Amino acid sequence: METTDKASCNELAALLACHGVRRAVVSPGSRNAPLYTALKACGDIYVTVIVDERCAGFYALGQSLQSGEPVAVVCTSGTALLNLAPATAEAYYRCVPLIVVSADRPAEWIDQDDSQTLRQYEALSSYVKGSYDIPAVDTPSMRWMTNRLINDAMLTAMSGRQGPVHINVQLDVPLGGKAECHENGTRVIGRIVPEERLSTAEARLIGRDIFSPVKVMIVTGFMSPDNRLNTALRKLASKPNIVVLTETVSNLHGEEFIGSIDSTLCRIDGNRIGEYVPDVVITAGGALVSRFIKKFLRENPPREHWHVGHTLTTVDCFKSLTSRIEMSPAIFFRQLASAVQPDRGESGYASMWHALKDSARRSHEAYVDSAPWSDMKVFGVLSRSLPVEWNVHYSNGTPIRYSQLFPSRFHRVDCNRGVSGIDGCTSTALGASACYRGITLLVTGDMSAQYDIGAMMSVGLSGSFKMIVMMNGGGAIFRFVDSTSGMDCLDEFVSRPARLPLHEVCRGVGARYLEARNADELSSVLSDFITEEDKAAVLAVYTDSVVSAMTLKNYFKNIK
Repeated sequence: METTDKASCNELAALLACHGVRRAVVSPGSRNAPLYTALKACGDIYVTVIVDERCAGFYALGQSLQSGEPVAVVCTSGTALLNLAPATAEAYYRCVPLIVVSADRPAEWIDQDDSQTLRQYEALSSYVKGSYDIPAVDTPSMRWMTNRLINDAMLTAMSGRQGPVHINVQLDVPLGGKAECHENGTRVIGRIVPEERLSTAEARLIGRDIFSPVKVMIVTGFMSPDNRLNTALRKLASKPNIVVLTETVSNLHGEEFIGSIDSTLCRIDGNRIGEYVPDVVITAGGALVSRFIKKFLRENPPREHWHVGHTLTTVDCFKSLTSRIEMSPAIFFRQLASAVQPDRGESGYASMWHALKDSARRSHEAYVDSAPWSDMKVFGVLSRSLPVEWNVHYSNGTPIRYSQLFPSRFHRVDCNRGVSGIDGCTSTALGASACYRGITLLVTGDMSAQYDIGAMMSVGLSGSFKMIVMMNGGGAIFRFVDSTSGMDCLDEFVSRPARLPLHEVCRGVGARYLEARNADELSSVLSDFITEEDKAAVLAVYTDSVVSAMTLKNYFKNIK
């Protein structure tokens, strides 16, 4: 079998496979043609071709999120690399091992007015764990250096707090040369990771700091599903002095937890707020969606705040951090659950929070049942009707915020909350769908869908992908948040109705199109939407943006 004659490309493909890369997303170009040839000849890596680099980056991100494996995204020289910056930044803040590979001209041609050249090496340095430049010169010494650099890049991506790396490969002409594939015994540098755990003495010491009646609040941000973590936190949540607050994207399930954080916090009587303030806060996972919990803890700082997890910097979101615990949350909380000391005194802290949760749930259900046709009403129907075994992706804006108000039922929930952009939400969901045997659903807004509409035309859609688009006139969140809701020129600035010919797009890509404009239509079409198996299904739900914004604003007034 033939491959490229570029030794650096063959070395890269071989080492990617040896370090666990099973998928690569490649955007076509001439300078990166040898890289594509090497990946295809490797045989151990499944290659997907996507023309749009921005879409390709998020598609690879989705694949890595779902599979839990490193995924490579490969582009040609020039501005192609810069189009990968949004996905790379998202991967950095979500700790995803995205392997960004760019083809480049030889170093001597940079800044020399040659075609398609710019300063590629370290172009993504602010959003990667490491940048690596592979020279075009092919000598024994350079081959040794190439091997060392690529090994180092892969070990860096997969070690500690995982994250993206950038490998820039200089390639000189001619680019179309061929060579026979050879098993050359590529050197693979491995790593030994020592067991990560607290000593018994450390675990007991920490456990002593949180036994009753100390008021303890555990707050979790976005993370992948983990049964060990779920079990440990449920055990801790059974303690009378410990309350566990979870977000939709925390992927934690149990009646012991306080979900729907915003709805619950709204019920606190301002005269009794001190009773709900914890002595100790323990956080885990990524950035929080809930602005209410951030405001609550910033205005009412705990005595201690511990953050659990691997971080590259000191994250002090509540402005009260006292300890960084650099270890896996699943291991830490499992050990903590076993080390918590017998109660030193009675506590009603957890029961107080759960009474608040139950009260909020009753008010929530009554409000949603009586709400007019709006985004709130739609999410109420969806939360009760969609199969729990689906993997659900929410776009940023109102979809992820609405999801926070309803009990989390789904097998897995994701959202690009690393940097919370609307770009790439469709691409990410499509990439995840390619790695999940069941159904992947994207719930998105019309503005987000329009922004990433190219994703639907970049890859083949299958019956395992479904999409609900909230057709609410574009940018519904801007009618809700204080910074924009009062603007006189709001329609012109952010909320001009999105020009999204969704029906025509679905016809062009072979997806089934359904729509609903009221509650009866939604109930009628959901069955067809859910049971469609032969092709991708897209459901457009039309609501009035003004009514939806007022319904959401009134929700937080009436649920108190």
